[in-house]
Amino acid sequence: MKVFSLEEANALLPTVRGLIQSIQREHHRLLSFQTAAREAAEAAERGGGGIIGGTTYARVLTKLAVLTGEVETIGVQIKDYARGLIDFPSLREGRVVLLCWQLGEGDRIEWWHDVEAGFAGRQPL
Repeated sequence: MKVFSLEEANALLPTVRGLIQSIQREHHRLLSFQTAAREAAEAAERGGGGIIGGTTYARVLTKLAVLTGEVETIGVQIKDYARGLIDFPSLREGRVVLLCWQLGEGDRIEWWHDVEAGFAGRQPL
């Protein structure tokens, strides 16, 4: 697990923001296939299946997986695709905590929370 200082996390934010915006777009596109994908999965269980726009669906899934992999390779944790919520593992008073940011919050990370607390336990830095 990569551990970030606040300065390192803030320096990466512009790059990560662009990736998260792309992830959010692809996630939104993926949601448009939700009903068709469920119906295709149910039909496949009965020996049939298929999805209208299946190649587009596969491309969206692949692109989402690649983008997610890029963020995870940096060491950033994606918590919610729709909200653009991410965490940067960090150290605070000798223990691992998460620096928390989501799309729309600005150019600097301003929140942190304990690993177990999640978003509801966010505290200002």
